[in-house]
Amino acid sequence: MKERQSRDLTEKPRLMDRVRAKIRLKHYSKRTEKAYVGWIFRFIRHHELKHPVNMGSVEVTAFLTHLAVERKVSASTQNQALSAILFLYRDVLGVELPWLDKVVRAKRSENLPVVLSREEIRRLFSYLDGEHLLMASLLYGSGLRLLECCQLRVKDVDFSRNQITVRKGKGGKDRVTIFPEGLKKVLRVQIQKVTWMHSRDLKRGAGKVLLEESLHRKYPNAGKELAWQWVFPGTRVHIEAKTGDGWRHHLHESVLQRVVKEAGRRSGIPKRITCHVLRHSFATHLLEDGYDIRTIQKLMGHQDVRTTMKYTHVLKGGPMGVKSPLDKL
Repeated sequence: MKERQSRDLTEKPRLMDRVRAKIRLKHYSKRTEKAYVGWIFRFIRHHELKHPVNMGSVEVTAFLTHLAVERKVSASTQNQALSAILFLYRDVLGVELPWLDKVVRAKRSENLPVVLSREEIRRLFSYLDGEHLLMASLLYGSGLRLLECCQLRVKDVDFSRNQITVRKGKGGKDRVTIFPEGLKKVLRVQIQKVTWMHSRDLKRGAGKVLLEESLHRKYPNAGKELAWQWVFPGTRVHIEAKTGDGWRHHLHESVLQRVVKEAGRRSGIPKRITCHVLRHSFATHLLEDGYDIRTIQKLMGHQDVRTTMKYTHVLKGGPMGVKSPLDKL
């Protein structure tokens, strides 16, 4: 019986193929696709391959409870699972069920961000060099997310306007952020290096980067143009099996994560140091310098200003930058 139900889910209605097709139609990221497909499959498997149309609030609640109680996942992970299930019913199956609105989302704990002082930033950077130092400097100097930095393309660095354009950041939105004046020279050198590498790859029958399907259809040769190359390319050339074309991926984010973590350990700074801490420090130091919250919200790419407001609680001088009256006695 279970074997027949499994075939029904994968062969006849091809439920997962429908899920993937709908996600791509809505232009969700590949990471979202992977996460949603994974959660939907786990939801169905948890209920012994019962088809979703034959399930309801009882099964959804039971699955979320299983994640929280037995798997002990975080609130954000539990909410991601719920979002995937909501997507399945509303967008894929086209079923509007009133009980979906009554399913309670887990409340995320409000944790204050870890922020480095300016002196700690200098100390951390003294343990980095080369390309890794440049990337970490962009995380702190421009407020980039880790993946936004790794996926930066040559065309998105504007030296004349002192700005960097972030394409399809979190939420699939573009934004413009500042370009640190002090990085101009070293970033020009990096792009010259990319230009040389790209020219060499073209002579070897490679020199391509992968683009989204819609872009590739509209501009079939864009993947071999310098403007679309990664500012921080990977070290290996991959060969596409179907076409034989050679292409480079961007530097994998785990490389910079590992290097920054190791630099934090060697620096002796008694804080949990990650790449995202540099972005937190960017926002906090701008607030300390007197820039208004709305400007910082735009630079950070936050949809809700309340997300940006959390940095006011870690300003130098105590919460909200307020000094204790004891210090005036």
